[in-house]
Amino acid sequence: MSALKSMPESAGKATGKSATESTRESSPRLSRGASLGGKRPLSGTNFLLVFTIALFVVMYAAGMIIFREQGFANPQMFLNLFISNAGLIVISLGLTTVMITGGIDISVGSVTALVCMVAAYSMERQGMSAYAAIGLSLLIGLAFGIVQGYLVAYLEIQPFIVTLAGMFFGRGMTAVVSQEMIAIKNETFLAWAKFRINLPFGSYNSKGDFQQAYIYPTVVVALIALAVVFVVLKYTKFGRSLYAIGGNPQSALMMGINVRRSKFGAYVMCGLLAGIGGFLFCLNSAAGFVEQAKFLEMDAISSSVIGGTLLSGGVGNPIGTLFGVLIKGTISSLITTQGTLSSWWVRIVLSALLCFFIVLQSIIAIRKAKRHD
Repeated sequence: MSALKSMPESAGKATGKSATESTRESSPRLSRGASLGGKRPLSGTNFLLVFTIALFVVMYAAGMIIFREQGFANPQMFLNLFISNAGLIVISLGLTTVMITGGIDISVGSVTALVCMVAAYSMERQGMSAYAAIGLSLLIGLAFGIVQGYLVAYLEIQPFIVTLAGMFFGRGMTAVVSQEMIAIKNETFLAWAKFRINLPFGSYNSKGDFQQAYIYPTVVVALIALAVVFVVLKYTKFGRSLYAIGGNPQSALMMGINVRRSKFGAYVMCGLLAGIGGFLFCLNSAAGFVEQAKFLEMDAISSSVIGGTLLSGGVGNPIGTLFGVLIKGTISSLITTQGTLSSWWVRIVLSALLCFFIVLQSIIAIRKAKRHD
């Protein structure tokens, strides 16, 4: 520690300048910000977040104007974005956590399908309670997170290869449980799925009847998960270590961060969130089948990237991920409301947005590197 403390002072002596002068020269932005009264320019990370939020606002406002007569401007239409994508929000938060470390998890779609199938099979074929199904869902997610996290963090196998194997395994196990669709008729489960939380506002329909706005418990769970992940990433030592690892693993190791344990924790957290998100997905569909949640991992990854998470790691924000999911939901709602376009246009538009944000991230990274040089 004493050697580290003496480095700035010794560097200043070697160049014939004080430590303060050396710091000012090596950090021109700091002195420039001070001369401007402490105001700093918008960073690349914050720019991506602001751009994502602005894009969502513009897209949704355009929908409200163009499809006003179809009810796009109703408050319930906005709330439906959360209702339809509650599971995706939670799963995308897990992807964001892993991607911040520079990793990836493409098994979450298969984990979701397995969770839905096991929950349906356990309640309908084994007579288990809905509460036991929740426990099984969490255990499945944790099991995937622990195994894949160990292989990535401690055996240093490439995350893509590990989670690709997990994707195949999860989808295969879903078919092993049952190759037929199982509809869930458990009364407790359906009561949860259909329970409405009425909100103190709404809108009037064409007949002049007031329609109260509502959400389902799945939305509440998703928002709680968002708040928890936000606090963990921003205000805990574990969260800060994930950003440090994604930025530069070697520097993080020199700072005394246990890189392996932190990476392992990120995958365990992602697996747990996949289990929770899978059960929320099951509450929306009330069934389990082999092809369920197909391409969900791509939706989660694209939502995280559109939300400002860098594929190279070190940068990510749960709030941006939320708006990435809302953008995906808005695109789907716009195309559905339009009525004549194929549902595949959702994938086409989403892939175009994904490419645009990847290019934008690359431009910001290049400009940042030139500024440091």
